Amino acid sequence: MTALAGKRIVLGVSGGIAAYKAVEVCRRLVEGGAHVVPVLTRGATRFVGRTTFDALASEPVRTSLFDEDDPIPHTTLGQTADCVIVAPATARVIGAYAAGISSDLLTATLIATRAPVVICPAMHTEMWEHPAVIDNIATLVQRGVHIVGPESGRLAGGDEGAGRLSSPADIAAAVVRVLGVGGHRGDMAELSVVVTAGGTREPIDPVRFIGNRSSGKQGYAFADEAASRGAKVTIVTTVDRPAPRGATVEMVDTAEEMAAATARAASAADVVVMAAAVADFRPVDSAEVKLKKRDGVPAIQLEPTVDILASLGATKTAGQILVGFAAETCDVAGNAAAKLNGKSADYIVANDVSADNAGFAHDTNEVLVLASDGRVHPVGLRSKRQVAKAVLDLVVADRRARADIQENS
Repeated sequence: MTALAGKRIVLGVSGGIAAYKAVEVCRRLVEGGAHVVPVLTRGATRFVGRTTFDALASEPVRTSLFDEDDPIPHTTLGQTADCVIVAPATARVIGAYAAGISSDLLTATLIATRAPVVICPAMHTEMWEHPAVIDNIATLVQRGVHIVGPESGRLAGGDEGAGRLSSPADIAAAVVRVLGVGGHRGDMAELSVVVTAGGTREPIDPVRFIGNRSSGKQGYAFADEAASRGAKVTIVTTVDRPAPRGATVEMVDTAEEMAAATARAASAADVVVMAAAVADFRPVDSAEVKLKKRDGVPAIQLEPTVDILASLGATKTAGQILVGFAAETCDVAGNAAAKLNGKSADYIVANDVSADNAGFAHDTNEVLVLASDGRVHPVGLRSKRQVAKAVLDLVVADRRARADIQENS
């Protein structure tokens, strides 16, 4: 592959046991045509030898902020890079980058660059799930940093869990996606994706409404992830948040408005992600003027709102994949399974919104993904963008499997 031809990439390697995999990342980037400049932290040199990178990379290893040939190496590296990757990225490097602390050449380069940055975390599960690391990752995601992984699997010391560095192949592919070069358009290229986001507002009067705590963060994380993978994205939303470049945004308020807008957009969509928290009930009558306290407590009669997910399931086009959500506070798996069976969805993404650091308003989430074929995929606590990635990975794999079956039938 020559997808990265002519691109100058700074490959940062920090001090974790997964540093040995950075050798393969380096090799793949060079084979892709990139000019790779390795920057190793002092900790990294305890796990991998600089001679290996000197032999494989395009330039000798850099390790120090103080260079006789370049008085400001971090600025030179940051300004000339087309992309900066850190693989593996330890908790220390992630924390320093999020806090803007330039304690070595690698962190100084990260702060000194305006090029896209790809962070590939690797650490033990307890560290990955620590609130400080979760907050730091969320901060970097909000700033536009691309996070790849980590995966779940075997860790140092024989432990199993989340925190394993993503494969070198996945890391290299992510760099190609981020740079958008070599004709690579992402694994969702030419797909039309509709995402709903936020919580609907059902008016009681012109001032008050029945609503919920949804911030729209998870829905927009899906929109961002789908767009980064090449999809044409439409967002039907009740909240005004920054949308990915090129996305179509339709603002709505009520469940009825969301149902109409989503139905229109979904009619030609390949994937529909119903991440919005739609109110289950609305007032039968909405007052035309503000209700006054002096008039006493009003009697508000409620009626069910339209079931958007069920409607989408009933009108789903051939080949379309429908992803629904279930925000629960108890019996998450049981309630999600009932919803999956009753809505004709392909996936239900369920979460306990009463859990710590998950659900409404948080930057992180922990979900259980139930598939219509009976598979269950737990997704541990991570950023909402990483949750979106995990779910869309399932969707992409599903579409490929369907295409293979159709081709071989």
